[in-house]
Amino acid sequence: MASSVEPMRRTDVLIVGAGPAGLALRLALERLGIAAVQVDKHAAGLNTSRAAVIHARTLEVLEPCGVVAALLAKGIAVPDFRVRDRNRVLLHIGFGDLPSRYRYALMCPQNDTEAILQARLDDLGARIERPAEFLGATDAPGGMVAELALPGERKEWLFARWIVGCDGARSRVRDQAGIAFVGDDYAEQFVLADVHMDWPLSRREVSLFFSERGLMVVAPLPEPDGASRDRYRIVATVPSAPAVPAIGDIDALLRERGPHAPGLHVEALAWSSRFHLQHRIAADVFRHRTLLCGDAAHVHSPAGGQGMNTGIQDAVALAPRLAQAIRCGDTAGLAAWAARRHRIASGVVRMTHAMTRAATLTAPMPRALRDAAMGLVGNSRFLRRKLAVRLAELGN
Repeated sequence: MASSVEPMRRTDVLIVGAGPAGLALRLALERLGIAAVQVDKHAAGLNTSRAAVIHARTLEVLEPCGVVAALLAKGIAVPDFRVRDRNRVLLHIGFGDLPSRYRYALMCPQNDTEAILQARLDDLGARIERPAEFLGATDAPGGMVAELALPGERKEWLFARWIVGCDGARSRVRDQAGIAFVGDDYAEQFVLADVHMDWPLSRREVSLFFSERGLMVVAPLPEPDGASRDRYRIVATVPSAPAVPAIGDIDALLRERGPHAPGLHVEALAWSSRFHLQHRIAADVFRHRTLLCGDAAHVHSPAGGQGMNTGIQDAVALAPRLAQAIRCGDTAGLAAWAARRHRIASGVVRMTHAMTRAATLTAPMPRALRDAAMGLVGNSRFLRRKLAVRLAELGN
């Protein structure tokens, strides 16, 4: 069937993708009165919990968007981060002394975070066009013409002065702009699961377990109704995993890497998945009239819960620079934004990669040296506070 062609529309900004970074960018642009069209190839949000932690700096930058109260009501405030080897605490990082009003990590599943951002956009009358797939773009005077695939084999050509790729690690926006994604793949796979279990450790703690078989993170999650009970997020590296890990697979990880606790097991599995991960960064996040935010610009290990946070901060920081370029034709702010965000993302990729490698040391001597280094850090209030500030991304 021949495709029909819609008449061309015009916009200042085309946002491709409606994950956390794309939604945050749209909200920030709405506040500044900048017209945007936002498209996403999925008919609806993915409705899975995926990223689950919101750090202090992210809450700070989201304040002007009017969503923080809803996020706090939905999530669980967790003030402690501990690195463990089974029952032994190697390092305790507390967020109680953070130079922020948010002295904790907020555990809130990504689908809830996206729903809250989306609800705020709905309140503002800002519509997301779904499903609409970005196919590519060509140069035009003063902007670019993007080609979109719509339902019913229709296509649309849209003129945009700027295109922002918030379309994930496999970003088509990044690829069509010819921007390299520099880095490598992890050999391991990652298992992710939301479970109900009787966990022996405090629900005021995110636990990162170091094991010669791989890392494991266990963090409390709120119940879907907002109550704080026995729901947890588990993330672990494994050599290989089934596409949908079962309760037995998660139980085996807990027995192998978690605390020694009689009867520890998963009571119910709410959701599970496996994924391959990379540690990569876009060579440029600003090229010609294309900009990149979130996973389109950087991907890395989930250690430390930095990914979604860095992406939201990319987006909120971009909005005023983009407004300046649109209103004044001044792109110096975009260049400065790009240099700073590239530097921040590079630091995040290095930190999370180092945490992942440290967590998976197998030889006795390197493990002993690592544990000794953890002890030195743990005995220094200055270093503990510095690590807390870095994890909370307050240096960003």
